[in-house]
Amino acid sequence: MINIAVLGYGTVGSGVVEVINTNHASINKRAGDEINIKYVLDLREFPGDPVEKVLVHDYEVIVNDPEVDIVVEVMGGIEPAHTFVKRALEAGKSVCTSNKALVAKHGPELMEIARERSINFLFEASCGGGIPIIRALNSSLTADEIDEVTGILNGTTNYMLYKMSTEGSPFDTVLKEAQGMGYAEADPTADVEGYDACRKIAILSSLAYGKFLNYEDIYTEGITKITPIDMAYAKELGMTIKLLATSRKIGDDSFYAMVAPFLIGKTSPLYSVNDVFNGIFVHGNVLGDAMFYGSGAGKLPTASAVVADVVDEAKHLHRNIMTNWTSHPLKLMEMSDVEGRFFVRVKDTTPDKVDSAFGKVQMIVSLENCPEEFGFITNNMTQGEYQEKISSLEGTVLSMIRVKD
Repeated sequence: MINIAVLGYGTVGSGVVEVINTNHASINKRAGDEINIKYVLDLREFPGDPVEKVLVHDYEVIVNDPEVDIVVEVMGGIEPAHTFVKRALEAGKSVCTSNKALVAKHGPELMEIARERSINFLFEASCGGGIPIIRALNSSLTADEIDEVTGILNGTTNYMLYKMSTEGSPFDTVLKEAQGMGYAEADPTADVEGYDACRKIAILSSLAYGKFLNYEDIYTEGITKITPIDMAYAKELGMTIKLLATSRKIGDDSFYAMVAPFLIGKTSPLYSVNDVFNGIFVHGNVLGDAMFYGSGAGKLPTASAVVADVVDEAKHLHRNIMTNWTSHPLKLMEMSDVEGRFFVRVKDTTPDKVDSAFGKVQMIVSLENCPEEFGFITNNMTQGEYQEKISSLEGTVLSMIRVKD
């Protein structure tokens, strides 16, 4: 019998218990042993819930019990999760987590402790919910040199942009709708400002390139400035706007990473990733293009990924699963040196003045309901060059959105 303890009985924690109870026989078969939930830690009481039989309120009961083999951390936040996870690993217990904030900030430290003790720290559910992207990067794609990871990694913002695109609704309206449906929190800052996606691309990039990418170094821009007019221009171009988290290897040892809204066309595999779904595009030098698609969040999809880690750890109780992620820092290029194309909306200027500042551009005719402005797409240039050219243009810049080629 393999005993586990679940830290937190919220949405994901209750989902973990439900998945293990629902698929008990098949999970045991895959693990090669019986998975038994010995403890669930929570400060609250749950009268009438079967979890009462295993509910504890003191973490010391769990960390000091030598019969607990695996600890499942689904509390969220940095503390006390970091302290609890670190102590569990130091006590020789494997840990799996869905906590992206914890992994993004303390991943290298916790993996090193696990390596030293021949146990495991796994975090499949921290990126993309039920999409098995961590396992793919860590094992299935190890024959490849990965040079790009780009994803729609936040279901809330993807839902909002999809509604803005299809219904022409403004940001505030779709945010209230997303909150009403439970897709967005009362404080949606982490989602709409791109911070959630930033932590996820930091984790995925660290695995893809084998070095630690600090999420605090990633340029991050949210969707709060996207308007129905931007969406109308996108439709005119046969494109759509998505919040993308992306990282790329340029040349032998240069990297960039960012989170920002992008215009993408119908040839992109991410174009049709709509509603609350997530999609992750990976490019390798041998594999070429690969796409991972599925539910990026939600109780049971996330819990399914957590339980998959429990099974993996049960099969490797006293043997560390190698992870392609070291503590060596991944140094990023200056954003001013990153190349791309830019969609720009302007007024109080002329196409001739735009051509004078930027050279020949792709001009977009004015929208019928916005005759005082027009848009254009630049040729490929660095962001530094874009800033120089736009500062020399007479007129008012209404918005700028990057174009994903």
